[in-house]
Amino acid sequence: MAAAEPKPPAGAAAAGRLARGCWSAFWDYETPKVIVVKNRRLGVVYRAVQLLILLYFVWYVFIVQKSYQDSETGPESSVITKVKGITFSERKVWDVEEYVKPPEGGSVFSIITRIEVTPSQTLGTCPESVRVSNASCDTDEDCGAEQLDMLGSGLRTGRCVPYYQGSAKTCEVWGWCPVEDGASVSQFLGKMAPNFTILIKNSIHYPKFQFSKGNIEHRKDGYLKRCTFDEVSDPYCPIFKLGFIVEQAGENFTELAHTGGVIGVIINWDCDLDLSASKCNPKYSFRRLDPKHVPASSGYNFRFAKYYKVNGSATRTLIKAYGIRIDVIVHGQGSFLCDWILLTFMNKNKVYSHKKFDKVCTPRRSSGSWPVTLALVLGQAPPPPCPCSADPGQSLAAPPPWPCPASAPSEQMADTPEQTVGPELGASEPSRQDSTLTDPRGLAQL
Repeated sequence: MAAAEPKPPAGAAAAGRLARGCWSAFWDYETPKVIVVKNRRLGVVYRAVQLLILLYFVWYVFIVQKSYQDSETGPESSVITKVKGITFSERKVWDVEEYVKPPEGGSVFSIITRIEVTPSQTLGTCPESVRVSNASCDTDEDCGAEQLDMLGSGLRTGRCVPYYQGSAKTCEVWGWCPVEDGASVSQFLGKMAPNFTILIKNSIHYPKFQFSKGNIEHRKDGYLKRCTFDEVSDPYCPIFKLGFIVEQAGENFTELAHTGGVIGVIINWDCDLDLSASKCNPKYSFRRLDPKHVPASSGYNFRFAKYYKVNGSATRTLIKAYGIRIDVIVHGQGSFLCDWILLTFMNKNKVYSHKKFDKVCTPRRSSGSWPVTLALVLGQAPPPPCPCSADPGQSLAAPPPWPCPASAPSEQMADTPEQTVGPELGASEPSRQDSTLTDPRGLAQL
């Protein structure tokens, strides 16, 4: 008996069958099949889901979110401010040059409403402030000589001296004397401050849409000299009273003038640029920006000094100023319709379409060999001349379609060309196919 041939391992055979199956399935063609179910209940659910999706897109996407529009946030903006008004304190009259800091008229500025003045300070020795830590003393041993406290008023001399008033003692320092706590005088400037007027000149620009606008009405009759802002009657008169700004921010003016604070003037340019420019108007809102309920950092104040000489000695007046700081903040968003509106509904949509899209001519169906046709499609052969549009005087004859019955047995489909095609086409077709299969020029093109 002949020896039995060895069988391949079961795993290898299974892997081979799997590979052959995958390779065969790779060349399969799939097409979806639609089944129409005649069921009213299922149809109602199906149409209800479609209606919900439609309502979502129409109401939320288009109406609420306006997703059909292109938008630009953060417009380019410039702000110029100018304050006018005078006031007085217990000792003098104050004008704009003295109570507005800085005077340049930018988007952030301060209006001084209360000051604590330490006049006639000179360089010398004096008791340290009791507010400085470790400044209190009983003897000279408690004060180290030539020690510098970064939160103090000067360089310590090593002596313990009586304070400005009372029986307390503090370490002596060399610096600007007397120190602030020892001789400061408080003055209130806020009596007339609510009537100060603030001009806020703002202009914005959306570079994406080439749109610019300002918040001042273009008039030549002295309109700005006699108007103040009113949201209804004078929306383009950006002159605000300081008391109006504080009131709109929900603050008490007297309290704010004593402690100081930061008020934000927010200008919002939310514009639908599909409409006319007159519909793009600024909206103003006001609110306090600093944390007034935090004791450690509530209020707003700063210090500055005025220097001069008395009998040749350098002298200064130290001023601790409390005030209302104004921050002008500009927001905005411009929106415009998308390209498909431009290319669909405008009168010159064809002109815009030619500018936006390029036309590419596709080669005509050639009666040549299939390798040449494939080479043309792959770009490996020069295409024949083909105009994008047919000449009115000529007509391009399209090749007749190949007839294909809708349903027939496989053996009938093989006989179909001889039965349906005319004798001339039927006689020439086999020779043409034979020549294409052996055409060396077409294969060379590939």
